[in-house]
Amino acid sequence: MSDLHALIRAELSEPVDPRVRDMASAIAALHPSSIAVLFYGSCLRESQLDGLMLDFYLIVSDYRQAYAKRWLATANRLIPPNVFPFAHEGLAAKYAVLSEADFGALMGVDASTVSVWARFAQPTRLVWTSGADVDDRMVSAISQAPRTVMSLAKPIAASADVITLWQTAFAETYKAELRAERGGRSTSIVDADPARYLAIGTATSVEPYGDADATWKRWRVLQQNGKLMSIVRLAKASLTFSGGIDYLAWKINRHAGTEIEVKPWQRRWPLLAAITLVPKLFRQGAIK
Repeated sequence: MSDLHALIRAELSEPVDPRVRDMASAIAALHPSSIAVLFYGSCLRESQLDGLMLDFYLIVSDYRQAYAKRWLATANRLIPPNVFPFAHEGLAAKYAVLSEADFGALMGVDASTVSVWARFAQPTRLVWTSGADVDDRMVSAISQAPRTVMSLAKPIAASADVITLWQTAFAETYKAELRAERGGRSTSIVDADPARYLAIGTATSVEPYGDADATWKRWRVLQQNGKLMSIVRLAKASLTFSGGIDYLAWKINRHAGTEIEVKPWQRRWPLLAAITLVPKLFRQGAIK
């Protein structure tokens, strides 16, 4: 086992609030082909979970088997992931669904967007699995995320310092999605646990993506793809995420300090609301 795999395995197995594991088990029970449930995001650092929105990824073996409705399987395959709200024993969450094949593919340097590898280069917990062999597969897949980060950061960073590489990569990933967070968020991710990022970055052995010009071109493609896919996924979420327009407003208000109020017509027509809300938020500078 490589040093990187050992670090990822240890991190995935760190303890979490028992209610998180209970919620993960309940999510897995909703989908017959569930393989693993991963807990990630800012709530990892919180001891008080009440009133927060927990973030999970559900990994399934097959989209068709995961859903009773064929259109949900088709949507997940064509525009991954599907995202759903969930509540369990007083806690609120959302969970995204990916097949194991898509999960692995979206970790690599050739992924069409940054959305998966950028998230799983950050701390994660494996909180439910269908069997012991799944652990090894999750460790292998997630270990690819820091390799992708380092590969795309090395040619463009101001120095080879490991922390600088992380900060450089996260700064670029934040340009590749619609973000509601204030400036400096990409740096604060690393500052929250520099020892963790130093250890994982040091253990990550990978060749640079290419020279600086080629790498900047790759980042521009990722950023163009990412903004487009963020809008497409937002529109799709209005169909798969009950109350999605309320969640979107809550998240933007929380991170950007805005005071968006959802109107009754926007709840009745969430797809139209999502499409009309995005340009307005761009003009106000709430998302970038």
